[in-house]
Amino acid sequence: MNSAINKFSQFTGLAVAQLYFLCGVITLYEVISRYAFHAPTQWAFEMVMVFCATAWMLSAGYVTLKNRHIGITVFYLMASDRAKWRLDLFALIVGVIALFLLTNDSMGRALDAISNVERAGTAFNSPEPLMLKTALFLGATIYLLQLLANFYRHVSSPAARLAIVVVSTILIGRLVLLLIGHYWEGFILAEWADSAAASVAEGLDLRQLINIRAYDIGTVSIGIVITLLLLMMTGMPLGVVTLIISIVCALLFFGPKGLYLVSTNAFGLLESYPLIAVPLFVLMASILEKAGIAEDLFDAMSIFAGNLRGGVAVQTVVVAVIMAAMSGIMGGEIVMLGLVALPQMLRLGYDRKLSIGTICAGGSLATLIPPSIIMIVYGLSAQVSIGDLFMAGALPGLLLASFYIIFVLVRCYLNPSLAPTASEVAARDDVEHKLSSNRSVAVGLCILLIACVMGSIYGGIASVTEAAGVGVFGSIVVAAVRMRFNWSMLQEALTQTMATVGTIIWLILGAVSFVGIYNLVGGGEFMRSLFSGLDLPAIGIILVMMAILVVLGTFMEWIAIVFITVPIFAPVVVDMAPELGLDPEWAAVWFGVLFVMNMQIYFLSPPFGPACFWLKSVAPPDIELQEIFAAVIPFIGLQIIGLILVMVFPEIALWLPQALS
Repeated sequence: MNSAINKFSQFTGLAVAQLYFLCGVITLYEVISRYAFHAPTQWAFEMVMVFCATAWMLSAGYVTLKNRHIGITVFYLMASDRAKWRLDLFALIVGVIALFLLTNDSMGRALDAISNVERAGTAFNSPEPLMLKTALFLGATIYLLQLLANFYRHVSSPAARLAIVVVSTILIGRLVLLLIGHYWEGFILAEWADSAAASVAEGLDLRQLINIRAYDIGTVSIGIVITLLLLMMTGMPLGVVTLIISIVCALLFFGPKGLYLVSTNAFGLLESYPLIAVPLFVLMASILEKAGIAEDLFDAMSIFAGNLRGGVAVQTVVVAVIMAAMSGIMGGEIVMLGLVALPQMLRLGYDRKLSIGTICAGGSLATLIPPSIIMIVYGLSAQVSIGDLFMAGALPGLLLASFYIIFVLVRCYLNPSLAPTASEVAARDDVEHKLSSNRSVAVGLCILLIACVMGSIYGGIASVTEAAGVGVFGSIVVAAVRMRFNWSMLQEALTQTMATVGTIIWLILGAVSFVGIYNLVGGGEFMRSLFSGLDLPAIGIILVMMAILVVLGTFMEWIAIVFITVPIFAPVVVDMAPELGLDPEWAAVWFGVLFVMNMQIYFLSPPFGPACFWLKSVAPPDIELQEIFAAVIPFIGLQIIGLILVMVFPEIALWLPQALS
């Protein structure tokens, strides 16, 4: 049985990955149909949402099987093997409880939707709500089954495994009886199961243990934060952490019926059309990576390096900007630059720290230069136009890139030994490095792809999601021209996309549920009053928010930071807009750029800067992590300067979107 569940999770993950390609095709069709033939299609929007939601949910088993869920493992890695085993056991127990409660509640919603044949009520009037609720239930069920399989594999004693089998049988039996009872009224076993479940729910009603409403919201907020931190430190998946916190809050405030809020908030996430841009941009980047476009781009950019001292480092920053505009995924960009640019700079005799710092800083530009995945998630959380965010991030991103280039050139001018010129390398090696004929083609194709994606957004031709679909098609064209596109490569890209998106979607789902319930009980208003009660000027409150983000960035994943802080911070910033000298509609956009720039600093900052660890994973063995941390410090200083400039002069971020709007 355990093996069958593992194979099923593997199969469903690889199968639903194909839906992302289908989403790209449908989205491209919609763009062409609307703007070339003036025949918009309502069905395209609804079908893409259904396909994406199905892929998100049904990939949960694959991601859980491969242990790809995001967790904060800093403290977990310090524990002994025995302690790690216990922490994993605790995470499995909590995960099973959370997923069963979600599955049990979402199953009822899905069955009601099927019985009533719920439809969207649009011109196309597809059964979209029915399919989304069913996808949520199926995804939670697959996630639960895989957790039970992992649980069985985690323990070794026969007694423990027998206990897991018994518990699994009870849980699955409850779901089966719920299904039978829905269609067969009067079935005795189903009625007995419902009665038993109601008795258990009443006996375990958390309101009987703690009268949470007797405490003020400030005390409750402190308790929630402490619980969040403690659970995060165990290393359990962040999606499980936020999901169990939202479930506990729902039970404490509203009783067993409060679980409806969790599944309702989760269902609302699946209806978010802008979120579809995330897997499409990830797929675009995956295709370009598998096709080797980044290597061709780096070789092509060597044309412009010439005999400029530090030219290869400058070229690396330029390539990083272009790659950021193609993908929006920082991790993949740093890995690619580490594999392609770092060996070349070391071979040419560039200073190690200068090379390392340039790659980490250049790669981190993907967080700011559109299409940035972080900006998409921020826009969803703050309910801000993602297109405006993309435009607002362009100039600050180019500003930081200019800072990096100037820093490299000045350092190389002051200390020529840091970077030899091309002629010096040729004289040293007695070899003339000629340019390959396909470099100009690679540059042209990359520029064309960026123009298609970004131009369709900035020109108002397509939405961000539609532009992402155009990007998928453009990446396929580029890969085909480079003679790298084939079925095997496409499957690798789709699998990578499915696994990458699957690692964050359940975290987003849990975080959205948690934030929705927290705001419902007055948490949002409390946090806003807390900031307004600091008796600080508006810019002082912004600085406090930035400081909080810096602290959270030392131990928390960026996506958790987004969903925990942005729904609270963004409304406060909008309320302070007049005091900041901004229009309310642009205040959240400006703060979004500050937020993303802060996250960019977090990506580089020791001791837990993800960019440093990503580069270490592909760097030569003799490059120590401490050396990488030391190399990025000057670039962190440049990032802080850029953040201060955008904070003092909001026009740097807002001029372009305001002009284009």
